[in-house]
Amino acid sequence: MKKINQLLLAVLLGGLGVLCFVNLLLSQTELSGNDREYRISLNRLEQSVEDFEKETGRAAESLEELAAFAKAENYPFVTGLSVLARESEEGQESEAFWRNGESEYAVIAARLAYYKVYYVSGKISDGSVRVLVNSLAVFFLLLTLSVLWYVRQKILLPFTRLIRLPYELSKGNLTIPLEENKDRFFGKFMWGMDLLRESLEENKARELELLKEKKVLLLSLSHDIKTPLSAIHLYAQALYKNLYQEESKKQEVAEKIKEKADEIESCIGEIVKASNEDFLSFQVENREIYVKAVLEQIRLYYEEKMALYQLEFKMESYSNCLVWGDGDRMTEVMQNVIENAIKYGDGRKIGISAWREEEEYVITVQNTGCSLAEKELPHIFDSFFRGSNVGKNPGSGLGLYICRQLMHLMEGEITAGIREKDGEPWMEICLTLHLA
Repeated sequence: MKKINQLLLAVLLGGLGVLCFVNLLLSQTELSGNDREYRISLNRLEQSVEDFEKETGRAAESLEELAAFAKAENYPFVTGLSVLARESEEGQESEAFWRNGESEYAVIAARLAYYKVYYVSGKISDGSVRVLVNSLAVFFLLLTLSVLWYVRQKILLPFTRLIRLPYELSKGNLTIPLEENKDRFFGKFMWGMDLLRESLEENKARELELLKEKKVLLLSLSHDIKTPLSAIHLYAQALYKNLYQEESKKQEVAEKIKEKADEIESCIGEIVKASNEDFLSFQVENREIYVKAVLEQIRLYYEEKMALYQLEFKMESYSNCLVWGDGDRMTEVMQNVIENAIKYGDGRKIGISAWREEEEYVITVQNTGCSLAEKELPHIFDSFFRGSNVGKNPGSGLGLYICRQLMHLMEGEITAGIREKDGEPWMEICLTLHLA
């Protein structure tokens, strides 16, 4: 903002300097104009008067009569004509003739009469020129200042409010809200940035709360483990020192050791469950969407990509239906499934089919080269699970787990199967959505 303020000041001072220079230049310039043209008209009119009186022996009565006599259409710069005969040099008529008017005029003293010729000189007034030049200069100066001020207030000033926002967000400072702004240039942008800040703040609070709950749970379970572990330790020491002579007593101690071990195993199971559940947070906005919007987006993106991979990609014809779900999340699920097909298939064929089935809509993604063991199918949607067919392909085992979570949030389902097709095994992922 400091730069734009300096620019505004520079424009103002520069404009005032230009005004001073122009006025100084005008004061030293003669603007009287060229009066030769109107004088030529007066001279022509005077010659016509002399010729008219000489030929007709009387005074002309009007400007039109003189123009007709001289065979001229008009006399430029001459606007009117008054005639006073020589014999009428006294009286009211003479006084009216010689009375000064506001218009410029010249008197032609001919032989038979006086002719008062009204004319426009065409001279330029010094004052008028100065007023015009100064008015234009002030207008353009004010226009320039107005444009710069508008840019400052409507574009630069709102933008400066956002300069520190990314820096503050990177530091985790999410509590200061942005001021509401209806500016046509940055209004929606600032509104979106404020929504992003609020979303990050909510996610941070949710993560902190989840982390707190998990720590409390882990501490509680860890404390619960100590009691059976201490009992097992005591029973083991007693058996080691052969404190129990009776066989029945030994059996009873062994049974208690087993019970305590079961308690520990149960606690460990709770810890594992707590570490796996809700470690990812998903936001889904369900509404009525057309399947075609999602499938066409997938087709346009992957047709070109598959061509680069030299992989046969085919999407069967389908009916466009209105389903219940989130279009963006549905696209994300399909992308995850297709990327898995590319990564773990044999790189030959991938096909997509879609159809309506009663009150549901089914989409299947199939690929050749399925090498996954049948017994591993029930686990492929578990978090961090990776099948025996992954080879050296990198991955976290979360892709299909995320897909299942998203499909459940959209009130749909995702399943997997191995199908025999054309004499070879095909991997098939089936997505099921509810019709709207």
